[in-house]
Amino acid sequence: MNTTTIAEVFDRCRAAVPTWTGVSIDDVDFDAPKGFSSFTIGVRVQYPIDPPAVLYRHLAGKDNAILDPGAEKSTFLLLGDAGIAARCLHYDETCRIEEFFAGRSLTADDVFDASIRRKIAAELYRLHQLDPPDVPDRTFFELLHEQWGALAREVLREAETTLPADERALAADLARIHHDDTFDMVRRCLPDRPPVFCHNDTYHGNVFLLDDGSVRLLDFEFSCRNHIAFDFANLFAETVMEHGLAEPPHFRIAEPRFTDADITALVGDYLDHAEFSSEAARAAEQRQLVAETRRAIMLSDYMYAMAALPLALAPIQTIRFIPYAHQRFTKFLRTWRSEFGTR
Repeated sequence: MNTTTIAEVFDRCRAAVPTWTGVSIDDVDFDAPKGFSSFTIGVRVQYPIDPPAVLYRHLAGKDNAILDPGAEKSTFLLLGDAGIAARCLHYDETCRIEEFFAGRSLTADDVFDASIRRKIAAELYRLHQLDPPDVPDRTFFELLHEQWGALAREVLREAETTLPADERALAADLARIHHDDTFDMVRRCLPDRPPVFCHNDTYHGNVFLLDDGSVRLLDFEFSCRNHIAFDFANLFAETVMEHGLAEPPHFRIAEPRFTDADITALVGDYLDHAEFSSEAARAAEQRQLVAETRRAIMLSDYMYAMAALPLALAPIQTIRFIPYAHQRFTKFLRTWRSEFGTR
């Protein structure tokens, strides 16, 4: 938890919640910290009180932010006011304290549940109608290339002298990940349509099934302008990842479980919320979005390879991030060449 202690987390939460004035640290339970570049902790009072719990999100020290702190704050507050993100109880430069959702994160299996899929589509449609004023005009992948590319370059340079020999060899293979020619490959995967405000990290772990059966999106730290096909693609692309395996590197990329029928169903559920001049116009838009989503799926591998590199020099949990980034980037290159031919 960096230099932040459990006692400090509790003090900040108690100060943010007026009804917790009489609560002591001995009266609460703390969930295990979660996260990579930052962390979250659920803080739960042991006796009946309103609210019974809050979520503490540490913000200080994030190297991979897509938006500047001011834009990230105003955007999250807007999402909370719209009922899309959790309601914010406190926000400063070090942490955010949020309404606590009772329920669970989705599993990969949940992505293929028709009832849950329809609820995800509805939340994505609501999100895509927003236009936060402080979000830059540049799109997610432009910002990613500029900001994460610089981090990747620094990490790979340091990796030459600090990592084990086997990982140094993998890092050498990753050298081109931040190059402009790789970004040109990324751009070829993007559709020719105006970008809108998107989530950009819609893998199943960032979708929450509440105890009342409703679905909410989580973790908007990468949210900015992008193409809606990526929000569809990212949901399916991450269902192939298997983590927590006993043998190193403790993960693997499995064969895809999703089909064109799954993508078509999600896009159809999404378009149920839009208006069209005719059934033919709706069918044409659905076909186009399915094709755009299918092509955008490879961008998840590129994105998560880039996201992994800043974590490579101080790995947490059981993930070795250089092997992880190498496998994801290799898969991106292989899929891209299959789609577009040798570059």
